[in-house]
Amino acid sequence: MLEIGLEITVLGSGTSHGVPMIACDCEVCTSDDPRDRRTRPSIVIRRGETSLLVDTSPELRLQCLANNIRRVDAVLYTHYHVDHVAGLDDLRRFCWLQDGAIPCYGQPASLDRIRGMFPYVFDPIGTHPSAVPRLALHAIEGPFEVGECTITPIPLLHGTMPVLGFRVGNFAYCTDVSEIPAESWRLLENLDVLILDALRRRPHPTHFNLEQAVAHAQRIGAKSTYFTHIAHELGHVATNSTLPESMALAFDGQVITSS
Repeated sequence: MLEIGLEITVLGSGTSHGVPMIACDCEVCTSDDPRDRRTRPSIVIRRGETSLLVDTSPELRLQCLANNIRRVDAVLYTHYHVDHVAGLDDLRRFCWLQDGAIPCYGQPASLDRIRGMFPYVFDPIGTHPSAVPRLALHAIEGPFEVGECTITPIPLLHGTMPVLGFRVGNFAYCTDVSEIPAESWRLLENLDVLILDALRRRPHPTHFNLEQAVAHAQRIGAKSTYFTHIAHELGHVATNSTLPESMALAFDGQVITSS
């Protein structure tokens, strides 16, 4: 039997400020190319009837409306920074639609921080049930399954902070990364599609810049690589014209297929 393929929807491809940035009149922030309008980073991975959300960005509601997202079977958290978790409350709607708790997976440190950021969710007092999302937190200890998907966590470093990428089938998502530990390279072999952090052209202490991202993508050797967590220094068309043929900037609303 042939395995059902993956469909990846890029909900957000921007850095923590988003693009356009507040009070910025640069060429990219004022661009009329919709691919230069970037919400905070998140994706949905679908295989068959299973729908996985990676991170809950501050624009989650708007991202779901823009991309007709109607189901979330689980949330995978890369780490606990605000641009990756602040939209957690918008999961309430999916809990109501699905009439149940949504499992959320992450490193123990991420889950502890999320509990602290959203105390009303995990210790509700005198609250109507529909006023808070119903979530079941699960610490990631190795590969695990959700519905039709097997998820392999990929240890990464975001500066000195341990974070996770995720591999499903022959697709891997690695946002917010400045170093790939030696033990993680084998988890990135034989990819059809890679989505990888590429913040800007200038160096940054906790993110790959574009030059580093291209070099790491070439070593990984995925058939296609898309860059995400993009700042306002990288215009979509101008940047893509400088990239190798198998690489491009991701953009909000982009749909990518993989095995």
